[in-house]
Amino acid sequence: MKKLTILGCTGSIGVSTLQIVEAFPDSYQVVALAAGNNVELLCKQVEIFRPRIVAVATEQKAEQLSSLLDDRDVEILCGIEGMIRCATYAESDMVVAAIVGAAGLVPTMAAIKAGKDIALANKETLVTAGALVMKEVSRQRIRMIPVDSEHSAIFQSLAGQRREDIRRLILTPSGGPFRNHTLKQLESVTPADALAHPNWNMGQKISIDSATMMNKGLEVIEAFWLFQVSAEQIAVHIHPESIVHSLVEYRDGAVMAQLGIPDMKTPIAYALSWPERLPLQQAPLDLAQAGKLTFFDPDPDRFPCLRLAYEALAVGGSLPAVMNAANEVAVEAFLQNKLDFLGIAQLIEKVMSRHTREELQSIDKVLHADLWGRQKARELMHGGLK
Repeated sequence: MKKLTILGCTGSIGVSTLQIVEAFPDSYQVVALAAGNNVELLCKQVEIFRPRIVAVATEQKAEQLSSLLDDRDVEILCGIEGMIRCATYAESDMVVAAIVGAAGLVPTMAAIKAGKDIALANKETLVTAGALVMKEVSRQRIRMIPVDSEHSAIFQSLAGQRREDIRRLILTPSGGPFRNHTLKQLESVTPADALAHPNWNMGQKISIDSATMMNKGLEVIEAFWLFQVSAEQIAVHIHPESIVHSLVEYRDGAVMAQLGIPDMKTPIAYALSWPERLPLQQAPLDLAQAGKLTFFDPDPDRFPCLRLAYEALAVGGSLPAVMNAANEVAVEAFLQNKLDFLGIAQLIEKVMSRHTREELQSIDKVLHADLWGRQKARELMHGGLK
């Protein structure tokens, strides 16, 4: 039986992971859970899965959880120290890293240093600190298995193949809800519009990133570190049907792809069970019913976030962490109606243009770059960028 820690257990990936655990109780046991502020849902999860320890964002939330659980035999922790305790919990075999945003970096790195296998759903860990993270993964000789549907598809399409035979990795985003919008139409997009993803059920942050295509930009950087290819070998093709989850093109012209219905349970289950596959009770993919599969190139004028991610990757060092930090501030401002949709990319680009690249020799340096990016983004917003 594999014992699991789930970081970000109340988010969409965490909830789906727990559904898989519930469906296969003889294969998985939850020993630690870490959440943010959703104490009510965490309480229900604790009652069902009986973890040994749990962590929440603040001391106040920990007190609230304690009162809800009454005499339940579970250790309740809080803050970043609590997250790290969960991530490094001795009984855990694998950590599902599903905290959204740069907040997932420190506990995920702690889990790696503790020798835990990682099911990686937190792309920002590699975006902000890819070189440091992959060096530690190699040093600890752990497995890091991707959970993102695109990276899981590439991971599967590479099985049994030689890495030196790769010509290109091709990521296939749906294009989000605005793939056919004009620039003029994008000017009036609301948060409600952007949260209405046509194919996937995701959290708010990832839904907005999908709408701006920053999510795909972050995944380009993640793929760079996960699969050790050059940026020039990573392509992006819009695929509205979300059936082909990514492709690998080899130097002899062969192309291998992983196809499936748009449901995150499939890549989550594969990360948990690799190299085996779980008998999920999922609807089968009916290609005859699906009909035509379409692909086209993203428009850099309407979706500049993808270009910004490639630029950050090319510069390297601290710039990807700064870009990610600015994006998190911009997305939060958009959700609060303090910034318009097109202003997200505009703010990120302004922050990036003002940054002087630094080498990232430690996680502290990464956190410093992240803080600089956030402060600069807020400073620019207060200076008049609405």
